[in-house]
Amino acid sequence: MSILKSREAVLALAILALLALIASRFPAFVTPANLARVLTDTSPLILLALGQMTVILTKCIDLSVAANLALCGMVAALLDGMGVPLAVILPAVIAMGAALGAVNGLLVWKLGIPSIVVTLGTMTIYRGTIFLLTNGAWINAHQLSDTFKALPRAEMLGLPVMAWIMIVAVLLVGLAVARLPLGRALYAVGGNPHAAGYAGISVGRTQFAAFVLAGALAGLTGYLWIARYAVAYVDIAGGFELDVVAACVIGGIAIAGGAGTVAGAVMGALFLGIIKNALPVVGISPFWQMAISGSAILIAIAVNTLARRAPGRIILKREEAAA
Repeated sequence: MSILKSREAVLALAILALLALIASRFPAFVTPANLARVLTDTSPLILLALGQMTVILTKCIDLSVAANLALCGMVAALLDGMGVPLAVILPAVIAMGAALGAVNGLLVWKLGIPSIVVTLGTMTIYRGTIFLLTNGAWINAHQLSDTFKALPRAEMLGLPVMAWIMIVAVLLVGLAVARLPLGRALYAVGGNPHAAGYAGISVGRTQFAAFVLAGALAGLTGYLWIARYAVAYVDIAGGFELDVVAACVIGGIAIAGGAGTVAGAVMGALFLGIIKNALPVVGISPFWQMAISGSAILIAIAVNTLARRAPGRIILKREEAAA
């Protein structure tokens, strides 16, 4: 069937099958109210996956997104403690996240350092900066203002504002990738950097722009995370960067660059989010949660590799036949 040739369609069917399987064990999981909670819980993963998708499309990877989130979130909490209004905090942390992403982009672009090395380094630096700012202290719910905590939790048309922000971000990134020159440049740079250069597309500038976008989304997510869970500390979102990469891989974003869609990244994040929310509910141990998630990643990588492997021409046999 032609519908099964679409990675997004296969993922959608897998999500529906997963929900049906969970509903057979725990029917309350698929109630509208609980599905709205799952969507909200998965919103940070979707937001970061959008940024990571643009970076991976350019043959790079950003392992610092969770540390960026944590640092921007901590700064947002500290600013709130100083009495800075939310209308100033929100654009400030988005700009800060973009600046942190720009650091990654400049190091990759201007110095030619592999992105995995750059972002491993900045990940550690950003985490260390949080410790220097706070001396390892936590910021708890009673230290955060009600206004600061209210925005992502407020409901509109049955969904929290946090989920609506994610939906708007998905639409904007989707439009940018599909309609703007930057979107075409992302695919061109990832698909064939040399050809992109001959076509007048700057590989370095395109990668830089992807890192800036990923950083801005991480900064936004940092505020949303801290405000929703009402706590900030050094190790917040520790290891979350691996979930972000996994969501992209499961969604069909090719690690080699140049292939993938916004819909795929979103559905990959949803698939992972449903697993993480559902497995504890049905009584599966943490070991099996990690094993199932890891298996899903390996299967997704194998599928991506097989899908991209073009059949070669068997020249030798033809020559032998001709002889």
